[in-house]
Amino acid sequence: MESNYSEKIQKIFKNENIDVGSMIQIISNGQAFEGLLMPRVSGDKNSIILKLKNGYNIGIEFNSSAKIKRLEEKSVDLGKFEKKKLEHDPKKPTILILHTGGTVASKVDYRTGGVVASFEPKELISLFPELQNIANIRSKLIRKMFSEDMRFEHFQILAREVAEECHNVDGIIIAHGTDTLHYSSAALAFMIENLPIPVMMIGSQRSSDRASADAGMNIICAAKFITETDFAGVAICMHGSSNDTYCNIFNPCKTRKMHTSRRDAFQSINDMPYARVWYKEDKIEFLKKDYLRKDKNRTIILKDGFENKVGLLKVYPGFDLGILKYFEKSKYKGLVLEGTGLGHAPINEIDEFTKINKDTLNTIKKLTKNGCVVVMASQTIYGRVGMNVYSTGRDLQEAGVIPGEDMHPETAYAKLKWLLGNFSKEETKKMIAKNLRGEINERSEPRTFPPSI
Repeated sequence: MESNYSEKIQKIFKNENIDVGSMIQIISNGQAFEGLLMPRVSGDKNSIILKLKNGYNIGIEFNSSAKIKRLEEKSVDLGKFEKKKLEHDPKKPTILILHTGGTVASKVDYRTGGVVASFEPKELISLFPELQNIANIRSKLIRKMFSEDMRFEHFQILAREVAEECHNVDGIIIAHGTDTLHYSSAALAFMIENLPIPVMMIGSQRSSDRASADAGMNIICAAKFITETDFAGVAICMHGSSNDTYCNIFNPCKTRKMHTSRRDAFQSINDMPYARVWYKEDKIEFLKKDYLRKDKNRTIILKDGFENKVGLLKVYPGFDLGILKYFEKSKYKGLVLEGTGLGHAPINEIDEFTKINKDTLNTIKKLTKNGCVVVMASQTIYGRVGMNVYSTGRDLQEAGVIPGEDMHPETAYAKLKWLLGNFSKEETKKMIAKNLRGEINERSEPRTFPPSI
C-alpha cells in the first residue's frame, strides 16, 4: 500500500486491494480515468497519480464524492521486462546491437515518473520481438547513459567496438540518445573509413512503454534496411514523418535534430536522405544512388584521434569578447564560429558602441596567427557560407578564418576535432573545406529546403 497518500485514500486502497501497479478507475467530478496507480514521492497527498494508457502521467484530485475501484486482479510490474532467450538461426543474418542508453532503451521510473535508461540490452528483444524474425540478434552494453553526458571518448569507444565487430556480423545498430545523436554520427563517420557493413544509429523521442513510442519502428526499420539492402557505412535511421509510415536513412554528417519532441525531429540539412524504409509495407525506396556498398572483404580504416582543445562558439548581438579571448589565452588549436547569415561576425567599427568590434577582429587574427584553425559555419542551418559577398566575410578570411561551406556547425566541430587529432595543422587547413564523408556538397540545391517537418 502506498503510504505517501492521505489516510482516507489509503483506507480505500486497502478495502479495494489496490497497490502500486494496480489498474484502477477513478470517477471524479463526472469524469472517469483509468490507469496504473503510481507511487507518490512528494506533493499533495490528496492527489492520486495515474499512468494513462497513452503513457502520460496525471494527478487527479481526490474528494469525498470520488469513486475508486480496481479493474484487474493482478498488479502490473512495469518496472521489469522479461529477458528473452536468444536462439541462433544459421539461415538468418546477424545484427549486433550496441546499447548506450537514451530513450530508445528506456522506461518510466515509477518512483518519480521520469524516464530513465535502466534495462539491459537483451531486454530490447522482449520489447521488440519482431527483430528475431529479421535477424539473429546479439547485444552488448557499452554504457548506460543519457546522450547529453557523452564525450568524444565515448565516441571513440563506439568506433573501436564497430572496428572490432564489423567482420563478425552483417550489420550493427547503435541505440543512442537523440539529443547528441548528430554529433556522434558525424564523429563515427569521420573515425571509420571503408566500413564493409552498415552501421545504423537509432534513437527514440518517446519511451518504449508509451503508446506513441517510436523506438520499435526505428529499430525494426534499421534492421530491415541492414538485411535487405546493399548499403554500407554509418547512417541514422529515424522517423521520416510524425506518423508510423516510414523511417528515413540519413547521412550521418548532414543530419540534425530539429525539434525537441516530434518523432520526425531529425531532418537532412542541405541534403536528401539516402533512403526511405516503409514500416508496414515491404518496401525500401532509395532516394540517392551515391553510397558505399557492402563488401565483407573491404579493409576498415580506423583513425580515432580527437583534439580536446577545439571549441564551438555562437556569434550574437552584444557578443562577449571575453569568451573569444578565453580561446586565445587557453591556446585552443581549433575553433568553429557559428556566424550570422553568410558567415559573419561583429568586426566592423561604426560608432562609439562598436569600438569593441575592432578588438574582436584583432583577437581572431591573434588566434589564427598563434596556430588556431578557425572555421566559419552559419547559424542559419540551411544554405552555405558565402564569405566573398560582403566586406565582413572578406575581412574575416584575411584574418585567417576558413569558410566551412555548407557544413552545419555540429558537423564542422566534430570534423575539426577529428582532423586535428589525426593530422597536422597544415593538413587540417587543407582538409577542413574538402568533402571527406559527404559532409560538404559542391553546390546547395534549393530542393533541400524547406524541411518536411
